[in-house]
Amino acid sequence: MSTTSDMIIGSSRAINELRALISQAASSDASVLILGESGTGKELVARALHTESNRAASNFVPVNCGAIPHELLESELFGHKRGAFTGAIADRTGRFQLAHNGTLFLDEIGDMPTEMQVKLLRVLQEQKVDPVGSTKSIDVNARIIAATHRNLDSYIQAGDFREDLYYRLNVIPIILPSLRERQEDIPELIQFYLKKHTQDGQMSSFDGALMDALCKYRWPGNIRELVNLVHRLCCFFPGQPVRLAQIPAPLLPRGIAEFGAGGAISFDRSSPQQSELDLTIFDVGDNPVEEIIIRAQGSAPALDATLPFDGLNLKNHLAEIEKQLIVDALSKCDGNVSQSARLLNLQRTTLIEKINKYEIQP
Repeated sequence: MSTTSDMIIGSSRAINELRALISQAASSDASVLILGESGTGKELVARALHTESNRAASNFVPVNCGAIPHELLESELFGHKRGAFTGAIADRTGRFQLAHNGTLFLDEIGDMPTEMQVKLLRVLQEQKVDPVGSTKSIDVNARIIAATHRNLDSYIQAGDFREDLYYRLNVIPIILPSLRERQEDIPELIQFYLKKHTQDGQMSSFDGALMDALCKYRWPGNIRELVNLVHRLCCFFPGQPVRLAQIPAPLLPRGIAEFGAGGAISFDRSSPQQSELDLTIFDVGDNPVEEIIIRAQGSAPALDATLPFDGLNLKNHLAEIEKQLIVDALSKCDGNVSQSARLLNLQRTTLIEKINKYEIQP
């Protein structure tokens, strides 16, 4: 019997470890917090946890906390009684009740307003909900799986997310890898979705140059972006071989189109847009030597390695370079510390230490 985790496509080590983690976590009733960039498949993982659990016979109820207006979220989650507010013309069953004995998936939990976080925490603690306009509590038994692409640590520090709720949700943490961290899975993913979007029994296929380009692309939108691109090309080139040179540039992501859509593509490693610049920074203080790898996508600022005539303070000079690179990474990632850490090839905790050291405001 196939399970939802079978729909998690890939053979990379990261995906095999994810499948194993899902199998272990599914048997528990503990809350799960799924973290990862947008488009990495957080709801698919949540459905896999539900399908492989002993709650599979009951409902899986997804709620996008960022898509529901704040003033309606309480009613959506807990339900309401007729006449509780203007427009409440009938009783409404809340999502917690719908997920009784099943699983409630709270997507984009980082977007939940703080006043709702307090009420959610109370429900998780007491396993009871109070429908809006009702004086009677209702017992609920739902496993909670929450997910977000937000950096909850920074939200907690800013006072936008309750720390006690974070610990209540984060009993079993699952961190999903971005697609660029599992590039070896890209051919398998492409073949799967090519087959899925087959029209009239005729499956499209991609030539070697196109596959090579797709495997080397950074995929900022992750699997969602890949799925949309495959679907788009299947619509424009149904049931036929697709060559990179024949694809109009507007049909491809800019990161691929600028290298040769509508013509031959080259991933020459000598090209400044594809080169990787390795810069080793030696700390002359008490700290051990550390290496920082700068991945230069497009035009990177030139580093002035010329020694001034009157010399310089090497430690301070290198610290300024490091600080500037961190600021640039945070700017490129809109202040997301986890994404910035991956861009700088650093551990997230290490980057946080450096941000605090240099008093950088993300």
